[in-house]
Amino acid sequence: MTISLEQAQTIVRAALEHGTEQGFQPLTVAVLDNGGALVALGRQDGSGYLRPDLATAKAWGILGMGINNRALAARAADSPDIYTSLVGLAGGKIVSVPGGVFIRDAQGTLLGAVGVSGDASLNDEAAALAGIAAAGLVSETGAEG
Repeated sequence: MTISLEQAQTIVRAALEHGTEQGFQPLTVAVLDNGGALVALGRQDGSGYLRPDLATAKAWGILGMGINNRALAARAADSPDIYTSLVGLAGGKIVSVPGGVFIRDAQGTLLGAVGVSGDASLNDEAAALAGIAAAGLVSETGAEG
């Protein structure tokens, strides 16, 4: 099972709306399925042209490693040489800051991930959480418990 196009589009729309409502800088939202393929992407006017790559990397990295961005950051701090090698192997598609969030269904099945870029990392993450909630799905950031 993976995320549907309809769910992905809901996440993008709601995440962008959340950013606008909160006064965030222009956002870009990328939703990937559980195999790392892009399902939906939305970019607000004024969001920089590198933002789609950053948003995708936030989601792609957690899917590829199977751990959340906070765990990636901890590993990068603990073993910077390994992290640098990992980023190189991944073609730069790994970013270890908040804003990449796992998407699960109510039973805990991994459906994909969303990455958001454009504002402070915790604001990016908040937009991702709002999008996932609007789609009726469950988020996992690593900040829980």
